[in-house]
Amino acid sequence: MSNKILKLGLPKGSLQEATFKMFRKAGFNVNLPSERSYFPSIDDPEIEAVLLRSQEMSRYVEDGALDCGITGNDWILENKSDVIRVADLAYAKQTMNKVRWVLAVPESLGVKSAKQLQGKRVATELVNVTTEYFKKKGVKVEVEFSWGATEVKVNSGLVDAIVELTETGRSLRANKLAIIDTLCESTTQFIANRKSYQDKWKKAKMQEIALLLNGAITAEAKVGLKMNVKKADLKKVLAILPALKNPTISGLSTGDWLAVETVIDEKTVRVIIPKLKNAGATGIIEYPLNKVIY
Repeated sequence: MSNKILKLGLPKGSLQEATFKMFRKAGFNVNLPSERSYFPSIDDPEIEAVLLRSQEMSRYVEDGALDCGITGNDWILENKSDVIRVADLAYAKQTMNKVRWVLAVPESLGVKSAKQLQGKRVATELVNVTTEYFKKKGVKVEVEFSWGATEVKVNSGLVDAIVELTETGRSLRANKLAIIDTLCESTTQFIANRKSYQDKWKKAKMQEIALLLNGAITAEAKVGLKMNVKKADLKKVLAILPALKNPTISGLSTGDWLAVETVIDEKTVRVIIPKLKNAGATGIIEYPLNKVIY
């Protein structure tokens, strides 16, 4: 049994469920002994995991308390952390999309730019990034830390503007807030301590984890397709398939039939399957994927 251990930080909170899901798809069985536990069990004796808030993760990775961890790019920027970015895992919160930190004001104010906020008060959880943003704009504002409910604060007149996290902007619009600028975008990052990443074994272990996680994330948006096709219809079927690379084609026991297998984007399946059927494909099977490794 190996006595080598990789100390891994996993995010507690909004990223937790999505991260556990991706680790399981990647082949790691991750579970919490109880809801109050901060030490997930993982079926790899070489990994020692701990749950931490995403906001704190990069600080503990930077100072070496952890070898590596998963957090948002926004918190790396906020903490000004000097870490290695092993991989962009390309999932944010519970989704696969980027999220944005945006500057928003009440629609009724008619504010169109940051410069119009001179001397005003801005609430946010992302204090350092917000302060740097206004400094670069040459605009003096009072930036105050907010534990949350920033939309309520601006609508009740406690502050003049907010810098808030959003994916679609729908919640802000529902609260009659107008987005006037984007401060930064964020996706989930797999980060490493610089000294740990110089260790040959730890670096290889991190890269293996990143490879499997990215394979699981890529597979989220794709499915596999199998079908049988007559040789005479093969060109018509191949012209329809937007294959990841080239479809796998193999012969069947009956000489004039072929088996075709490929990987496609899940969102295109409902359009493609009827076309494949009309082109002569039969026995079409759609199946989910756990990992897609390029």
